[in-house]
Order: sequence, then C-alpha cells, then structure tokens
Amino acid sequence: MPLSKQSNPAVEMIDTHQKALQVNLDSRRYGTFAEIGAGQEVVRWFFRVGAGAGTIAKSMSAYDMTVSDAIYGRAKRYVCRERLQAMLDYEHALNIDRLKDVRGDTTAFFAFADTVSARNYRGTNECHGWMGIKFQAHPRDDDSQIILHVRMLDQEAALQQEALGIVGVNLVHGAFALNHEPELLVDSLLDGLSTSRIEIDMIEFSGIAFRHVDKRLMSLKLVELGLSGAAMFAASGEVLQPSEFFYRKPILVERGSFRPVCNVNLDMLRCANEKFSQLPSVQGKEVVQVMEVTMNNLKAEGEIDLRDFLARADVMAACGMPVLISDYFQYYRLAAYLSHYTKESIAITMGAGSLIQLFDEKYYTGLAGGVLESFGRLFKNDLKLYVYPLRDPESGELTTCDNLEIKSELRQLYGYLKDRGCINALDNFSEDCLSIFSREVLGKIKAGDESWESMVPGEVAEVIKSKNYFEYQPA
Repeated sequence: MPLSKQSNPAVEMIDTHQKALQVNLDSRRYGTFAEIGAGQEVVRWFFRVGAGAGTIAKSMSAYDMTVSDAIYGRAKRYVCRERLQAMLDYEHALNIDRLKDVRGDTTAFFAFADTVSARNYRGTNECHGWMGIKFQAHPRDDDSQIILHVRMLDQEAALQQEALGIVGVNLVHGAFALNHEPELLVDSLLDGLSTSRIEIDMIEFSGIAFRHVDKRLMSLKLVELGLSGAAMFAASGEVLQPSEFFYRKPILVERGSFRPVCNVNLDMLRCANEKFSQLPSVQGKEVVQVMEVTMNNLKAEGEIDLRDFLARADVMAACGMPVLISDYFQYYRLAAYLSHYTKESIAITMGAGSLIQLFDEKYYTGLAGGVLESFGRLFKNDLKLYVYPLRDPESGELTTCDNLEIKSELRQLYGYLKDRGCINALDNFSEDCLSIFSREVLGKIKAGDESWESMVPGEVAEVIKSKNYFEYQPA
C-alpha cells in the first residue's frame, strides 16, 4: 500500500486551500512565482483562494528556452538544479532591489521557482522537477532557502500538474510557518498526497533560518518518513541528487553497517573496483563508489539512534565516501533503484557471508516467483556481484565463491550465475584484512582495548576519538 501522508498529530492538519489562504492573508509575505515546464500550477492555488494581491508581486513562466536563457543565463539542461538556482537568485534579488525601499521594513520577500518535465505527449520522458523557495523569515532578514527534487509518478500529465501544485503550496506554507521546525516541515510536504503520486528524493536547507540544521539528518528523514526510497549525501555533508550524481556513470556499491568503517571495508571496495574497472563496458570510465546503509540496519535495535547515525556518517565521510541511505533491504530493489539512474554497468560488493544470506529463500516469500524471481530482477541489467572471502577465525579456512555451501536445490542456479559472470570471486584481497570484523572492532572500542585503532583507517580512528563515538572512552 502506498503511504498516505499525515502531518504530526501535534500539528493541526489543514488542506491545500487553507494553506494557500493563510499565506495570502499574511501581510508580511510578498514575492514572485516563476514556473517553467508544467504550467503555473503552484501560483494558481494562490490566485484561486483569493487575496492573492497581498502575496503575489509577479507570476511568470519563461517557457521558451531562448527567453529563459535571456533572463536567467544559459544552462546545459533546463530541468536541473543549476537552472532552479538561477531562477531563485534572479527573482529574489529583483524583488528586493525594486521593493525594499518602499516596503522593506514591514515585508519579508520571497521567490518561489520550479522547473519541471511533466509527462510529454508520447509519455517517453522522465517525469521529474526541481522546486525551491528563497525567502526572508522576517523583514530585513538574511536569506534562507529550501530546494527539493521531485519525481512525479502519476501516469497522466494533468494529475502530475495537480500533484506538483499541492507540493508547491506545502513548500511555500512550510517555509513560512514551519521554518523553525524543519522536521515538521519535511513531514508536511506531501500533505494531501501519497507516495504513489510524488516522491521527494532530495531536500536541502540553507541560510540563516536553517544554520543549525544538519543536512544529513534531513536526508535520513526523507527515507524514514517514506517520502523517498533512498537519499544521498556527499562526504562533505552536502545533499546529492541521485539522477545527477549517477548520471552516465558506472556504479559500485558496498552495503554495510559501518559501525565503524574498518580496513576490510576499504579493501573490499578496492578489490571490487580493480575487477569491475577491467570490464570492457567500464574501462576508461569514472566509477562512482558509494557506501550504502539500509533503514533495516539503522533500526536493528529499534528506533533510529541519531547520534549513532551521525557517527557512521562521519566515519564514512572520513574515508571520503558518499553515503546512500536506502529502504531497499532486498538487493534486487537496490539494483532496480540504481538502474533507474544510469544505463552504465552496476556492481555490488559483499562478503561471502552476505552471499549465503542472498540465497536464503525466507527473504523472498513476498515474491510470487520466490528466489528465482528475485535473481531475475537482480541480474536483469547484467549487474555484477563481487564477493570478498570470509576466514573462519578458528580453523583459518576461507569461504569463497568456489566452496560456498548452497542448498542442494539451488546449486544449479548458483552454478549458472557463477558461470555467466554474475557472481565473481575477489582473489586480490589483503591477507591482513581477513581477520577484521566490524562487530569485534566495535566491542574493542567499547571495552577500551586500544588494538582497534590498527583495524580502522587512521582518519576513522581520529574521528572516533575526537567525538567519543561508539562509546569510546579516552584513557
């Protein structure tokens, strides 16, 4: 069932009409609506409910590309973040320049903008858009800004436009009424809609009103609330939009708990990247490497511990790695998500223990075709698995792709996938890393056993010690 959005129970639920009217009746708010691509769906609400003259300084749509370039400058693409930012900056500056002397002491100016690709006549395009608002929270205040990326999932252009209008009103109302509570603002963005109609896979807060907001936590909130199946941020903490980050690039993903990132995690990525980069379809191309944490993993002990999440994010950042938070526990769902954003090759690296779990049929009871259907989906676009060996700490024996214990009824399937090159052994591993297990490293950190420091990258050790992460206590 698609998730239906309801605001926090502590906050009164008001509909789109009431939200637009509240904004119009607030005499402090005055600004511009600039919309490109799907008509003027957002500003229409503010005209429709009445009292729009008190809010709308200007409404426009520079639909023609030449006209748009003349106003906002040239852009490589018209539905992209760069174009949206140019629109926000230009329109907001224009309002302040023209109106600050006349009404600047009593008015908080704003500019709302969107640039959208709604369903075309043939239904062949990617239906998505960028939307944002640049605003003053109070008269004469420094600027604040919210930018988000939406995917429109309705099959009809008219329904997509309707949904876009509702999200836009929610964003404008949230920027004014909930800028002091950004988590509630995020929660309100799909009021009046459901995740079967709109997905928000990126949101970024910036400026004076949001100076204390951690952008990584807002990305986590998108996935936690079900507004998106996944969200991304860079090692710097800056929010990433998947379709731009993955655009035309081969992708290599490592899934893990990363509590903390250990030498073995980096060795696994190194080994897989060496093999993956040798493929004819990948040679000479820039491979995007990503560390992924699932919501299942973050909720393994119940509710999400935000300090624990930030600890993981920080140690991954210390390794210079972008982070993907996903709600795709099943690997075939992760594969489908990545395939949506690139036509290049995709690879996932995992330990032999994870590969054993991948063949456990209990995880596929929800699929009519069971394990066969799951693997059909996983390897649909020639995805590659690169498997890191597992050393038994007692016997010293290595578990690899060649001696993996698979149920008798699945051995032929396993052999077929191996022979096809879907499942590949990593034999270029570092011997020193095979004895490192993250759960043991975590235990050593908590116990004050200093030997853990040699098991993680130096930068990771510094972050853990400087911020007392994972219950680290200095001697």
